[in-house]
Amino acid sequence: MHAFRSHTCADLTKDNVGETVRLSGWVHRIRDHGGILFIDLRDHYGVTQVLCDPDSPVFAEMEKVRSEWCIRIDGNVKARDPELVNPKLPTGEVEVFVRDLEVLGAADELPLIVFGDQEYPEETRLKYRYLDLRREAMQKNMTMRSDVVASMRRRMWDKGFREYQTPIITASSPEGARDFLVPSRLHPGKFYALPQAPQQFKQLIMVSGYDKYFQIAPCFRDEDPRADRSPTDFYQLDMEMSFVEQQDVFDTISPVIAGIFEEFGGGKKVDAPNEWPQIPYKEAALKYGTDKPDLRNPIEMQDVSEHFRGSGFAIFAKLLEQDGTQIRAIPAPTGGSRKFCDRMNAFAQKEGLPGMGYIFWRDQGDGMEAAGPLAKNIGPERTEAIRQQLGLGVGDAAFFLGGKPAAFERVAGKARDVIGAELNLTDKDRFAFAWIVDFPIYEQDEESGKIDFEHNPFSMPQGGMDALNGDPLAVKGYQYDLACNGYELVSGAIRNHKPEVMLKAFELAGYGADEVKNRFGALFNAFHYGAPPHGGCAAGIDRIVMLLAEQENIREVIMFPMNQRAEDLMMQAPSEPASDQLMELSLRVIPQD
Repeated sequence: MHAFRSHTCADLTKDNVGETVRLSGWVHRIRDHGGILFIDLRDHYGVTQVLCDPDSPVFAEMEKVRSEWCIRIDGNVKARDPELVNPKLPTGEVEVFVRDLEVLGAADELPLIVFGDQEYPEETRLKYRYLDLRREAMQKNMTMRSDVVASMRRRMWDKGFREYQTPIITASSPEGARDFLVPSRLHPGKFYALPQAPQQFKQLIMVSGYDKYFQIAPCFRDEDPRADRSPTDFYQLDMEMSFVEQQDVFDTISPVIAGIFEEFGGGKKVDAPNEWPQIPYKEAALKYGTDKPDLRNPIEMQDVSEHFRGSGFAIFAKLLEQDGTQIRAIPAPTGGSRKFCDRMNAFAQKEGLPGMGYIFWRDQGDGMEAAGPLAKNIGPERTEAIRQQLGLGVGDAAFFLGGKPAAFERVAGKARDVIGAELNLTDKDRFAFAWIVDFPIYEQDEESGKIDFEHNPFSMPQGGMDALNGDPLAVKGYQYDLACNGYELVSGAIRNHKPEVMLKAFELAGYGADEVKNRFGALFNAFHYGAPPHGGCAAGIDRIVMLLAEQENIREVIMFPMNQRAEDLMMQAPSEPASDQLMELSLRVIPQD
């Protein structure tokens, strides 16, 4: 017999009754029933009930065993009495009577209990992550993650892609976040960078003539943490294709993503990829207040500025006298009660706004009445025009925010989500996808007036060089994101592959030709040697698994994550380097005041 096990803790069935078996695993739970010890023995695959009574030669040793001890047992498989069968377990029809025991690893007093669903502070869970990962929910999450990655690989190979690896130590490159720098010992005073993404390398692979590339790629960004983003590193399904237009990329990656969600989504509805809408960025901002809308929620915001221009509601009327301002309405079907309206007004105040104006419509017996402070100020004619534009009726409400969209859009989008959830308008049994397209390439700082890249600087502008000769803020790129249930899952672009367009694009953002050639020399030079048109995208694996596992925090689907302060509590990183390490690297740490 094998030194540790003849079966896993998920293998045994009634067919094994009468056999002598060997199992190894962790003591999941112990129950003492009047001198008979029942132990749920757990390994990665499942749980088997083993029992031991005074007739067993190892009963005394078994009495010493405690939770999470790692043990090996030999014993005889017995059928459970019919009334004691556990239908929830694959092994629930049998139990093993213990004849021999070996303690493989004893456990000290546990800082967190593996059995059950007890909640523990995140600090405790991350410090003792190896214990936290033993818990059933975490085992399921990590197994799903592994299976998702394997499925991604199979699907990409089936589409004719090959996987190529790109460097982990490379040069610094602007990807929208801070680099992690790595000092060079052989070149004192110089630094490598961990790649924010394989962006330049995958484009160079296309220039090298490989046509279709993908990689399960680690990416490193020194970012501020959020619930749906790791502050240090993450993994993405990275892909690139030659001789393609934007729709070709959509047609390639959409079935891969849809297939993953169909395979691992627990039966939730997944729309067919050819039904995924393509929404221009400007339209997404107007209707949803975000470029990653949750389309499970049917609410669409609308511009209602004309109904307030010159109206009796002075706050909005004066706002609209300023350039670039707008009044936007958030319809709230079935939200027509003062209590709900007051609750949403309080929500806006918590988000840092003075509040949200509102109108709600109620039945007065002889007709419909518009209620709320706004209705009184603007009068029945304007109120009725708003109701008709929004398609609302008795029992419905609308909320209003005004100013420059950049100042209120985020809160408006969040309010839309809250309204949809609280009024049960959001379909929780669905994955709703949408491609967001036509992103602006440039943005302008309001204070300095400086033009800079708003999104990926390597994207091909729509209209090519001609577009770059006009107003930079009007230039749209062949850039696109795939949104699902309020999260950005995929981001990509058709790349700029022409050196003269590259120089002009960076020039508009304040980068001179010498700087472009210095910082992106390999890519710029490669474009002089027959670069093909190419494009691609990257899908965030951590975020995809987070959605599939129905988690709200990305750390629940990462094996060994950092905490919110970008610290590894288990490995105690970051740590102070030894003085000899600093000397080797020709570095000195300057104390902070």
